[in-house]
Amino acid sequence: MVESRSTSDPAVAYPSRLGPAERAAAIAALKETELDILVVGGGIVGTGSAVDAVTRGLSVGLVEARDFAAGTSSRSSKLVHGGIRYLEQLDFRLVREALIERGLLLQRIAPHLVKPVRFLYPLHKRVFERLYIGAGMMLYDIFSYTGLRPPGVPHHRHLSRRQVLKAIPSMAPDALVGGITYYDAQVDDARYVANLARTAAHYGAHIAPRVRVEGFLKVGERVVGVQARDLETDERFEIRAKQVVNATGVWTDDTQSMVGERGQFKVRASKGIHLVVPRDRFQSKMGLLLRTEKSVLFVIPWGRHWLIGTTDTDWHLDKAHPAATAADIDYLLAHVNEVLNVPLTREDVEGVYAGLRPLLAGESEQTSKLSREHLVAHSVPGLVVIAGGKWTTYRIMAKDAIDAAVDALDGKIPQSTTDEIALVGAEGYQAAWNRRGRIAAENDLHPARIEHFLNRYGTLTEDILALIRSDRSLAEPLPGADDYVGAEVVYAATHEGALHLEDVLARRTRISIEAWDRGVSAAPVAASLMAKVLGWDAAREEREVQTYLKRVIAERESQLQPDDASADRVRLEAPDIVDVDKAAAAAVAAAPSAKPSRTRAPKPGAARGGTAKA
Repeated sequence: MVESRSTSDPAVAYPSRLGPAERAAAIAALKETELDILVVGGGIVGTGSAVDAVTRGLSVGLVEARDFAAGTSSRSSKLVHGGIRYLEQLDFRLVREALIERGLLLQRIAPHLVKPVRFLYPLHKRVFERLYIGAGMMLYDIFSYTGLRPPGVPHHRHLSRRQVLKAIPSMAPDALVGGITYYDAQVDDARYVANLARTAAHYGAHIAPRVRVEGFLKVGERVVGVQARDLETDERFEIRAKQVVNATGVWTDDTQSMVGERGQFKVRASKGIHLVVPRDRFQSKMGLLLRTEKSVLFVIPWGRHWLIGTTDTDWHLDKAHPAATAADIDYLLAHVNEVLNVPLTREDVEGVYAGLRPLLAGESEQTSKLSREHLVAHSVPGLVVIAGGKWTTYRIMAKDAIDAAVDALDGKIPQSTTDEIALVGAEGYQAAWNRRGRIAAENDLHPARIEHFLNRYGTLTEDILALIRSDRSLAEPLPGADDYVGAEVVYAATHEGALHLEDVLARRTRISIEAWDRGVSAAPVAASLMAKVLGWDAAREEREVQTYLKRVIAERESQLQPDDASADRVRLEAPDIVDVDKAAAAAVAAAPSAKPSRTRAPKPGAARGGTAKA
């Protein structure tokens, strides 16, 4: 019989803090306890599965080989949407399911992180296209009401050509005859995943990033746990669990191969890239949805920036560091420039990022037509595999995976309750938002800064403000990244599981894609702040900075390459920080009397290497 624990009584809630001490405690618990459920993978589906399992009263652990959302889950279009294009493919069930989830995320689960966003669909033909697309938009609205609650966004509207040009001055007058506007939602994907991990910890799950699974424990044909390795200490240990959930996304096939059994389905990686450009390069009150010869292209408002994406191409190279090529960037610029008065150039591009979609293989040769449905399988006793799907429907995927796992457990186990469980920071968010002016005045901060905090931390903003009250210098913006302050770096390391500089600059904040210099100026300051709370010595601090700078150089150079193979080769010239740390430890062990030297970090301009901004 699995012991149940209440998830609604605050008296039994655990702290949501994910700092170094909490990670060490989690690893100790993973070594000593046979878990009900062990989740492998710290992306959106893995962390969602941990929340689903632990809120049913099960004992749960989660391990992630790198950082939370380090793979696909931090490199999406950052949209929570039903998927307009799936209507044309007649996949009504998927669209309806996603729209219901969109409403839940907007209004109940994470109103502090998920926000409505308005898009325009430009029309090129006066009658038939307006009727055809309008009918699809009406169906989209109808599906959004089928979840027994309001959708949380306004319905679609038809606009004349004059109305469109008034709302979007940058649109070329001859690019359309009118338009239809509709709403979806957007989210900082990496922040959401970190918040999910904290929510799982809040309910008692043992969460450990930078722990890699290197094999499975088996009794006969049954999986009974995993062989794990702490990448921070190089310690190897075993974790025992009644059920293991493989939620490793594009690494699903690699993880399955460790079991020695043939998988029931294959996962195929499709590369999508996005450009980040300043908001002033494109004058518009709303985003754009444009059709391409292969799929669709979005222009998405993103704070003081626009996101432009995405591509959809097969990828067979390194999964950890997918690279954008010059051809990818030119493809996006060419398509968006078809509708703009003043074309965008490579000089307008602040940032570029590439991600891999985990698509179920075998249904089509074209990745844009591969299924976004998900599949769950008990590939061998004791091991559940979840693969496919889309970011928006992560909660359904997690529910289905844990349903499959608990079917093999003894005792009566509660059904999933995650449709009613808000993430940490969500409860009381609206009241805090209504009080943002008073909060700003009480803390002697600009109201815009408080709005920034509330839309990233919700009611956990008080933690950030407490740091600032204890050290006013933490209210200072980071160099080259005015949207973020020092307190957010400290908080990422002490509360959000960030163990390395890259974790902060690339995922807890989005400095690596939003800043013109990709975070080169911010890196030394952020590393210094992290060093103070994580106990880094001068050599370790320097390694963190230099490793990050090498990443920036490699990414810039890869984006000048003509093809995937060349871009992949250049990108892999930058080592991962865990490999750098291992090499440093080996050097110290070989020469214990040698003192580590401290070299001077290059000036911000040095990391550009003379390349273009993109």
